[in-house]
Amino acid sequence: MAQLCYRKLTVIPSQGGRFLKVVVSTFPFSRTSSEPLNILRQSGLEFKLNDKGRKLSGEELYELAHDATAVIVGTEDLSFLIEKSQTLKLIARIGIGLDSVPLQICKDKGIKVCYTPDAVTDAVAELTLGMMISLTRQIHTADKAIRNKGWQRFEGKSLNEQTIGLLGFGRIGLRVAEMLSPFKPVKILVNDILDKKDEIQQLKNLGLNIFQVSFDELVTQSEIISLHVPKTPKTENLITEDVLSKMQRDILLINTARGGIINESDLIKFLNSGHVAGAGLDVFNKEPYFGEFCNSEKVILTQHMGSCSVEARKRMEKETVEDVIHFFKDEPLISPVDLDKEISLLKV
Repeated sequence: MAQLCYRKLTVIPSQGGRFLKVVVSTFPFSRTSSEPLNILRQSGLEFKLNDKGRKLSGEELYELAHDATAVIVGTEDLSFLIEKSQTLKLIARIGIGLDSVPLQICKDKGIKVCYTPDAVTDAVAELTLGMMISLTRQIHTADKAIRNKGWQRFEGKSLNEQTIGLLGFGRIGLRVAEMLSPFKPVKILVNDILDKKDEIQQLKNLGLNIFQVSFDELVTQSEIISLHVPKTPKTENLITEDVLSKMQRDILLINTARGGIINESDLIKFLNSGHVAGAGLDVFNKEPYFGEFCNSEKVILTQHMGSCSVEARKRMEKETVEDVIHFFKDEPLISPVDLDKEISLLKV
């Protein structure tokens, strides 16, 4: 990526004589590296930070950013802000998921959207693989046992003996498959709304036994299922009691994608019955999450931290700030969201 010349940045002041406002609503921001915040400071743009030390509600976001021209956001609910704002021109999303961004309203109001689609890939894929290994070898269970003065050597399963289903095969699903290559699982089954034959052929060339299959084939044949689909009206509550009942007994289920794709109450029921042997959950319907999964020893719980490697976080924040600066310099965005394409995918 070309270096930006921040000293030569020129922006157009607002009518009040001050630079157009940028609001950074995501938290944390620039915690692992001071570089993104320093770049923003050096840009000369007027900006405000989220000082509440937590994720903002939709109403709090509007209160902070009602007169902003650009907002740097995480997974906050943007609907209220976008519907009410008369000044907003750019949403700079730290991350890749767009389920919190009302894309059609953005298009209608002429609000540009950018994101960081490549910055999070490795970090989320690594967390997914870590959950697979911990669940199959019961690392989390063994850890808790020994802390409670127990010495029980748990017998787990080897990844090379498993059929692994990847539901969604975009950037992250593909990277998970690549990372599984050295483990040589019995089979990898892929389901995606798009034809992934080219990507699958490349992985076959690496020696992976991988196939694109129907949703039902993936659900019924897999021993581990990992979710990598965006949250849309079609994927919300995708994994319900009906689908869980079709899965193999002792299935392991991993969700590092979005909360709401799995029906949480249905999953609790199948964990309690023993049909689902374990789950790794990084995302939840309501976050922060302190619900019933906390009572189950079969579940690994993490705090929506798939992208939270030091390297990924720094890259995400830096790329977002750079895109905001490009916007105010009236230069092409580095990673614009194609609103027409994304809206059309919601209808597939």
